[in-house]
Amino acid sequence: MLEGCKTAQERWGGVHVIIDRWLDQRRQLVEMWTYLRERGDFTPTDTPSIQRFCELLVDYVSAGHFTVYEQLALEAKEFHDDGAVVLLNTLLPLVDESTQIVLEFHDKYDTKQHCNSQLEALPFSLQALTLVMMERFQYEDQLIEELHEAHSEESA
Repeated sequence: MLEGCKTAQERWGGVHVIIDRWLDQRRQLVEMWTYLRERGDFTPTDTPSIQRFCELLVDYVSAGHFTVYEQLALEAKEFHDDGAVVLLNTLLPLVDESTQIVLEFHDKYDTKQHCNSQLEALPFSLQALTLVMMERFQYEDQLIEELHEAHSEESA
């Protein structure tokens, strides 16, 4: 998953400052995720790391919804690219489906009390979240790639 994150940043890193920052947030999220998944058994001493992961997760998802997707939609409209608009309208609902799962994970582990009462379930929750987020990353990458390609060709 970390390698895919690096590849995405290499492919689209210079497209736009907003996307650069967002892909950097993704990298940080995936690094923390990898750290947690490698931990195995969790104890209350892991709670700050888990809470940090929750914070990174919600920040990443929020930046996508409230900044990146809006910017991509504006660019698609600016370039009068009906295909990009159709793609946005197709993929964003799929991305939105994962948002609810992210918020449920966050609510389950966001506070010390919540986290400590659910430590045994954390490895399973992380695994389920991994599957959802890998799919989400693919949709997001497709949005960036398709919109970037359309805009690059039009501006050339």
